Amino acid sequence: MGSKSKNKGSRFERECVSKAKSFGLEAVRAWGSDGRSLGMEPEVDMTIEDFSAQCKVRRRIAKWIKPKMMDKHIQLVKEDRGEIYAILRAEDLFLLFLLRKETLESKNT
Repeated sequence: MGSKSKNKGSRFERECVSKAKSFGLEAVRAWGSDGRSLGMEPEVDMTIEDFSAQCKVRRRIAKWIKPKMMDKHIQLVKEDRGEIYAILRAEDLFLLFLLRKETLESKNT
């Protein structure tokens, strides 16, 4: 039997895959949360279309990371001399993926 935190993480990965699929996106969870089962880096937990993702669930997320206003779609964050990262709601990300998928499919027809 797995540890509570491992089970929690696996449940979250399955939830993320299910949520992506509910948008009509192709999503696959890496067996054992190990991207090598998908031919990728070990840290990959799932793929959404042709993007890889690592899923992390925590009891609390730092308040400064989460957007404070409901109409703010993206929070951009960066460490000194580091790369810029975007934090957005999963629903908004899946809608962007869906728009990209539909655009690519319309170009191929």
